[in-house]
Amino acid sequence: MSEFKQLTGTEGLKKIGSLIEDIPIAMLVTAGEDGSFDSRPMATHIKNFDGTVWFLTPLKSGKVHEIKDDSHATLVFSDPANAKYISAKGRAYVNQDRAKIHELWNSMYKAWFPAGEDDPNIAVLRVDITEADYWEASSSKIVRGIKYLAAAATGGKVEVGEAGKAVIA
Repeated sequence: MSEFKQLTGTEGLKKIGSLIEDIPIAMLVTAGEDGSFDSRPMATHIKNFDGTVWFLTPLKSGKVHEIKDDSHATLVFSDPANAKYISAKGRAYVNQDRAKIHELWNSMYKAWFPAGEDDPNIAVLRVDITEADYWEASSSKIVRGIKYLAAAATGGKVEVGEAGKAVIA
């Protein structure tokens, strides 16, 4: 890997946005009542990333209960095909803003909400990201493979990508 980068403010926001914008699923991690962590896959809504990631979820769900007890949340994004991995920390909030539900709604949600976007069990889950750790490789799979072999042979002296921390709030 290359030198670990520390990004802040707008620079960090842009970096994280560029990494997560094309990843359609994030694992949402919340704290359970017993102190353990629960995670589940969530379809993301990321357009013009401004530090917030939006989801639709059933109001009557375990994650909503956990968020009401402890709003700390982590979003884990993974794109193995492009060697991008992001772990983003923040605070989660739940509401039933009908205008936001309408904005986020698409036909995929019919599987979870057969009554449509007016279903009274739909909630908006917002995660405001405050910081993220990221790892990304800098080239194609073939080139990465060659670099990994070279790094192994040279004790890690070959640059294979970038790692860093972005603090955006």
